[in-house]
Amino acid sequence: MTTVAPLARLDLLAHAPDVYRAMAALDKAAAEGLDRTVAELVKIRASQLNHCAFCLDMHTRDARAVGESEQRLHLLGAWEEAGSLYTEKERAALALTEAVTVLTDGFVPDEVYARAAEHFDEPELARLIAVITTINAWNRIAVSTRKGPAPD
Repeated sequence: MTTVAPLARLDLLAHAPDVYRAMAALDKAAAEGLDRTVAELVKIRASQLNHCAFCLDMHTRDARAVGESEQRLHLLGAWEEAGSLYTEKERAALALTEAVTVLTDGFVPDEVYARAAEHFDEPELARLIAVITTINAWNRIAVSTRKGPAPD
């Protein structure tokens, strides 16, 4: 059975270029100084939770470009069960990503925030929260406009 992806609805860059440029600037500023691997893992995990095919495609490609392994990319959806495949710092970032992304489960728990604060100093933690927030915004734009993954 072949399924056809829904047609894109809107091109944000074409119709609101100032908003697109502002989002791109925020995205760049948020990640400044944050470990690139952590940033990509966070972007991929949030995009998995938000079912954003466009962002999943882009950020898995970006992660591969900075040396991320196929095994870690494939197991990211089950990072909690993957043992020591991810560092404690990465695991703290992923837990925070899930808590910030899925706010319908309640506020970000104190223990999740404290775990992240053990591994990231305050400037890094501020950037991490900004990256999580930014990718969630990008996911919502891509999903609502039905922006699909780039063809191979």
